[in-house]
Amino acid sequence: MDLMEPSLATSWKRFRRRYLRPWRTVRYGDLRVHYKKHLDGGGSWFGQEYIPFLQARGMPKQQRAYEWCSGPAFIGFSLLAHGLCETLCVADINDQAVEACRRTVRTNRLSDRVSVYHSDNLKNIPASEQWDLVVGNPPFYPKTHEWEIRSHDKDWHIHRGFFANVGRFLKPGGVILLQEANDASTPETFQDMIADAGMKTVLVHNSKPGEYSIFYIGIVRRDETPPAWLTKSV
Repeated sequence: MDLMEPSLATSWKRFRRRYLRPWRTVRYGDLRVHYKKHLDGGGSWFGQEYIPFLQARGMPKQQRAYEWCSGPAFIGFSLLAHGLCETLCVADINDQAVEACRRTVRTNRLSDRVSVYHSDNLKNIPASEQWDLVVGNPPFYPKTHEWEIRSHDKDWHIHRGFFANVGRFLKPGGVILLQEANDASTPETFQDMIADAGMKTVLVHNSKPGEYSIFYIGIVRRDETPPAWLTKSV
């Protein structure tokens, strides 16, 4: 009998990846962000496109930003490092991703500017949290990548829970700006969820259905006028 059957071999690889491989860091400005490779769902790659995207639009510094499904919070910490937000809130369901965020906070002495929560979607976020800007590259695929927590959102369950509850944390005039996958969804995929939450889509950028690329969707409350930086032509 082969002691390393596929299931056992896979379990060993996951254990080694999760517990035995060393922590890494990546630098954004003056900040060192801690992570392990398996925690990176694209935030260190296409997630960094947020920075030139927001800078090109002339977004003023936001008082408080939130990164949804943050993982190690590559996006959120990069926003902070580039002066695009004053304070930051991050949260993730993965306990090791939360530990990565806490390591980053300790290393960079950010306890007065960054809050970290271990939360299943928004369930464990305290009501006192109020955000001017929400960003994130959440799990993109409803029908594939079932084995991968970073990528799979069965029946859009995670998205539905987010849109149903995020309004409680969004300040008046607040903006939600998400990255989604062109090969998994279109802006119309989320329209009923957004409408049911009392919100509206005011920006769609780079929507190319079927392509292996990212599009942005910008959302505000239905009765609010979006800020000029969000809707300006670039």
